[in-house]
Amino acid sequence: MSRARRPAYVRPENFGRLGDDLRRRDFFAAAAGVAAVVANPASALAAGEQRPGASHLPDLDLGDFPVVARVRARNALEHLKVLSDRIGPRIGGTASEHRARDFLVRELKALRYQVTTQPFTVPDKYLADVNGGWQAGASRSGSLGVTVKAPFVEVTDGVLPDLTGKIAFYVNAPAGSAPTHAAIERGAVAVVLGRISATANKSSAFSPTLDRDVTVPVIGLAQVHTEKLRAQGSGELTISTVHHPNLTSYNVIADRPATFPWRDNGVVMVTAHYDTVPGSPGANDDGSGTVLCLELARVLRYLPTHKALRFALWGSEEQGLLGSRHYVSQLPPEEIARIKGVFQNDMVATSHDPATAYWLLSVDGADNATTAGVRAAAQRLGYDPRVHGPVARGSSDHVPFHEKGMASANFSWRGEGGPAQLEPIYHTPEDTIRDNISLERLQVSLELIGSAAYRLAGQK
Repeated sequence: MSRARRPAYVRPENFGRLGDDLRRRDFFAAAAGVAAVVANPASALAAGEQRPGASHLPDLDLGDFPVVARVRARNALEHLKVLSDRIGPRIGGTASEHRARDFLVRELKALRYQVTTQPFTVPDKYLADVNGGWQAGASRSGSLGVTVKAPFVEVTDGVLPDLTGKIAFYVNAPAGSAPTHAAIERGAVAVVLGRISATANKSSAFSPTLDRDVTVPVIGLAQVHTEKLRAQGSGELTISTVHHPNLTSYNVIADRPATFPWRDNGVVMVTAHYDTVPGSPGANDDGSGTVLCLELARVLRYLPTHKALRFALWGSEEQGLLGSRHYVSQLPPEEIARIKGVFQNDMVATSHDPATAYWLLSVDGADNATTAGVRAAAQRLGYDPRVHGPVARGSSDHVPFHEKGMASANFSWRGEGGPAQLEPIYHTPEDTIRDNISLERLQVSLELIGSAAYRLAGQK
């Protein structure tokens, strides 16, 4: 659609200066867009067909059509290529997370939302790079800001050879600092600690904890890289460690007022976090939820609503929900009262075969406006056999909202056995588009959240 034909965007600060005629014009322009989608036979037919993976034909409400007919997982995938493939790991407060922030701001401003960024301080980060491509965690007690290049030697069965000028490589070393100190005493110029899980779940990169400072780099390697080093057997490693101090992370908030701005009916929020753990490009966790928000922001931007729409993308979730907790802590009571539902999307597109259940996860396991809305949307769309819950589950950015009494829930694809059944490559370097993204599941997530959020936003 050309710029000249787009419905006018009305910013909240302009409401007092605009007449009712202009406000009505905006509403009817948006309503005309809905009617055009529904009236278009091809769009209506496509929306009314059985959905991918659905158990029965849909029975859509009028408001479902402009969402279901227009959301496209492939549109979201283009955004995910930027976040996961180009930027890669997005560590809270570091330059990588800031690149993702800038991308999100550009995309949401291009959609003509009112976009703000909300800064907050976060703890220092201790990271390492191995061979110019593997991100690992570094110990804060080890040598930082240095680069070491040397042959590596795997230390097995507690037998310590002469390690002078070499890098000691341990796999599943006993807990504690003893192996690290022993290797350094034998001349090691760096220590690499790797973990190989005894279960199907793979180990992620980590920052080793030591009982005292040492004078060499000590790093924690993810399982996939640990296995590659073990298979390689010998060779040189180049390890660089970096301390990132004085960090600021950001929430990205995009607002669109209600079509009836003269009557405040509250706010509906659709949210996700855009940071990752060290070493992981975070395609599913939570690039998938982030790009869901971007695609729904595109689809919903001109549709008529009685409530305002707010898309929030949280920084530094992986460090303890820091972004969402900061956001909620800044809300005055009157703003808390305005928020009628928070749809948090965390890991909404995994391709892991057993993750066939779409879970409704409220903190206390009780139903609320968001879980009820998604379950009702699933029934209309034919997805209800795949939807489970609500069940009690925290561990994502819906928690701070629940603690303040706001209707909120997390939505996620996981195993039938329960919401704790995550894909084995969760939080690892293998959380990539190629290895861990299902376009079908992303499409289902878009339709469910889009239909539920739009229905809630449309209620008086």
